[in-house]
Amino acid sequence: MSLQPVRTAAELDDLGGSDGRAVVLTMGALHQGHAGLIRAAREHIGPTGTVLVTVFVNPLQFGAGEDLDRYPRTLDADLAVAGAAGADAVFAPALEQVYPGGEPQVRLSAGPMGSRYEGAARPGHFDGMLTVVAKLFHLTRPDVAFFGEKDGQQLALIRRMVQDLNFPVRIVGVPTVREPDGLAMSSRNRFLSERDRAEAPVLARALFAGRDAAASGPAAVRAAAEAVLDRTEAGKGLDYLGLIDPSDFTEIDREDYRGEALLAVAARIGGTRLIDNVQLAF
Repeated sequence: MSLQPVRTAAELDDLGGSDGRAVVLTMGALHQGHAGLIRAAREHIGPTGTVLVTVFVNPLQFGAGEDLDRYPRTLDADLAVAGAAGADAVFAPALEQVYPGGEPQVRLSAGPMGSRYEGAARPGHFDGMLTVVAKLFHLTRPDVAFFGEKDGQQLALIRRMVQDLNFPVRIVGVPTVREPDGLAMSSRNRFLSERDRAEAPVLARALFAGRDAAASGPAAVRAAAEAVLDRTEAGKGLDYLGLIDPSDFTEIDREDYRGEALLAVAARIGGTRLIDNVQLAF
């Protein structure tokens, strides 16, 4: 299916969507992980609903020294991936369509939940992310929105925003799509050298080892994951390995903890910073 990009809010209004609208928000550089989100949206909304994909590289969520200019812009390829996966339209707005008054003076705050883990490593990132998600929800007016579970803290914060601010949108998380060797699919993987790409799956192996140890409690989960990372390049470049309560993104520090948990990792391999997580329960 060949798609032409939708560029303006007025064009969005012309799309209709009376049988329901599902949206997949992206920054482009679409890969098969994104395609999985689009297919999930299509399955959910049905053949007569509208599946809308957004492609917008949001400058608010890039900090000083981060790779805004380096972030890949591949709109023609994105249109092809989105169409093949079942999207009806791709909203690819210019900066002034999303921020018509220039850099926004009023922004959402991710609060304490957004200051931990990724938020500590990238100050202000989640404020910018939530601001643009809120803007895009207003522009696209979806009934349901699909997000990948790989970005676990992002998904948790969006769910909390929708709950706390009464957005009329249902949020659906879609399991992480992985390469055959376990590496989570990411637009950043293209920056890995051949040597770094061979090293990168150690992050998934550490997470899987931790998940497999869940029956023995939180300390065993951490120990199993740390044992895999020990003395690897990823271990040397580790930003964090966290065992997290997904409701508020605080560290689980009790051996008697019962409930859902997220084992999350961030590490720099070569010049590329990668994140991943797995869900588990105690």
